[in-house]
Amino acid sequence: MAENTITGLVPDIYEALDIVSRELTGMVPSVTMNASAETVGLNQNIRVDVEPAGNLVSITPAMTVPEPTGQTSGFVDIQITRSEASEFGFNGEDQKKLNTGPGYPGVRAQKIAQAIRKVTNAVETDLCGLYSSMSRAVGTAGTTPFGTANDYTAAAFARKVLKDNGGDIDPQLVIDTTAGVNMIGLQSAVNAAGTDSLLRQGVLLDIAGMPLRESAQILTPSIGDSNGNFTTTAAGFAVGVTSIPLITGADEIIAGDVVTFAGDANQYVVTTGIDGPGTLVIAAPGLRQAIPSSTTAVTSIAAAARNMCFARSALVLAARTPARPTEGDMASDVITITDPRSGLSMEFAMYKGYRKVRYEVALAWGVKNIKPEHTALMLG
Repeated sequence: MAENTITGLVPDIYEALDIVSRELTGMVPSVTMNASAETVGLNQNIRVDVEPAGNLVSITPAMTVPEPTGQTSGFVDIQITRSEASEFGFNGEDQKKLNTGPGYPGVRAQKIAQAIRKVTNAVETDLCGLYSSMSRAVGTAGTTPFGTANDYTAAAFARKVLKDNGGDIDPQLVIDTTAGVNMIGLQSAVNAAGTDSLLRQGVLLDIAGMPLRESAQILTPSIGDSNGNFTTTAAGFAVGVTSIPLITGADEIIAGDVVTFAGDANQYVVTTGIDGPGTLVIAAPGLRQAIPSSTTAVTSIAAAARNMCFARSALVLAARTPARPTEGDMASDVITITDPRSGLSMEFAMYKGYRKVRYEVALAWGVKNIKPEHTALMLG
C-alpha cells in the first residue's frame, strides 16, 4: 500500500490557506451544486427536468372525469466541460536548497494553497460568465450601485425582475468589489445596519431580502460596436417574443450586450448577437412590452459591471474530482480536501518520478443557467 504522504500535509495545507492571497468567490456558495456530477463523464449530458407552465381549465360538472390536458415536459442539459489541474513539482536538489532557507515543507504547502486558489478562481470566473444568459438588467451603466446614502433600490429592482418572472425563490445577489465598497460604507454604521456583524466580522448583510456576497471575478465585458443604428422590422412583436429581426445598420451587437427598444424602459440581455442586419435573440422570458408595427430604434447600453441577481436553483455548478481508471494510475497518493473559503472539494495527488515529485490540485466542472427567467443583472 502506498504511503499516506499527502495525508500528513493536511494541517499544513489548511494553515497555508489562511496566509496565501485569496480573491473573493461569492458565486460558488450562492449557486446550486448538482449531485449528479459524480455519475457522468466529461462532456456527457446531465439532464435537468424543466416543466411547462400549468394548465387552467373551466370546471364543468359531469358524470365522467374529464381527460387531463397533455403536457410536454422540457429539459436542460448540463455538461462537465472542464477537467483541469494546477500542478507543480520539485526535484531532490530543489528540496535541499529550500531546506537551507525557508524550508521545503512550508514552501510546498504554500504552493498547494496557490493551486487551490487557481482552480477556485477558474470555477468562479465560469460562473460569472453566465451573465450573458440572464433575462434582463436593471441599473445605470457606469453608476456603481449603493453610492447614495441608505439607497438600496438597485438591489430591490434586481429582485423585482425575479418577482415579475415568478423566480423569487431563495434569491441571491453577488456584486463586484467596487459595489462592495459602497455597501460596506453604508453598512459599517452599526445604527444603520441594525447589527454589528459587518463592523466586527466583515460580513456583508442581507439586502432587499437577499444574501449579499462579493466576487472578485464579476465581469465588466467589452460590448459590441453598435452606434444605435439598428431598427426592428415593422412587423410588430408581442410580449414574450425572444427573436427580433433587425434591419439597417452595419454595426455589431454581441451576446451579453444589454439593449433597449424605443418606448420600452426594460433592459434586455442579448443571448445571440448580430453583425449587421439579422435576428437578435434576447433571453427568456422575452419582451415585457410589445413592439409596435413600425420600425423601432434599438439602443445598446454602455459597458458596465455585470453584478448578478438570481434564484439559487437557476444557476447550477456540476463539480467532481476527475475520473481515474478502475485499475488506478501512477499516483502514489490521492486525497480529497474541501476548500473552506469556497466549499469546493478538490483532489490532491502526488506522482513520484525519477528523483522528482509532481503534485496537483484537480477538479472537473461545468456551469449552466438552467432558468434564465429567474436571473437578472444589476449594472454598475
